[in-house]
Amino acid sequence: MKSKQGSYTQRALLAGLIAASGILAASAYAVSSTTADDKPRCEARQLHQGETGRDDRRAANLAGLKEKLGLSAEQEAAWNTFAAATQHGARRSGMERQAMRGDLDKLSTPERLDRMLAMSELRRTHLVERVQAIKVLYAQLTPEQQRVFDAEAMPVPHRHGHHHPHHQS
Repeated sequence: MKSKQGSYTQRALLAGLIAASGILAASAYAVSSTTADDKPRCEARQLHQGETGRDDRRAANLAGLKEKLGLSAEQEAAWNTFAAATQHGARRSGMERQAMRGDLDKLSTPERLDRMLAMSELRRTHLVERVQAIKVLYAQLTPEQQRVFDAEAMPVPHRHGHHHPHHQS
């Protein structure tokens, strides 16, 4: 019976140490969640990475797709409409999003919900425009170009919390 009690004590001690280390890690994260200039780490990191990296990757991906499609002169207008409609111009920079969050804190709950609903409707409008531009381009592609577009242009939807392969180290 003593060996079971010793085993139970060891397991309880181990569980206590794990819980304590979790609390310590959480408190260390809370203390270090801001940078020296009092900006949250995620905002500071986003400012360092900048929006240009994403824009550069997007431009390179579009150029690569256009090359792979081998578009004819007749397809150029539809391509240009597609490229313009898929731009992320409506996205806000990190500082703009932070300012908007600060504005939301000043609103009442019904006002905040109305603002969130208006932003959702704006995002939907942009999505509808992108979808229409894609459909117009797709209709002008040859069957072989459509296969290339299907394989290259539209990323597979991802779930939140899962890392993209190019983000992993």
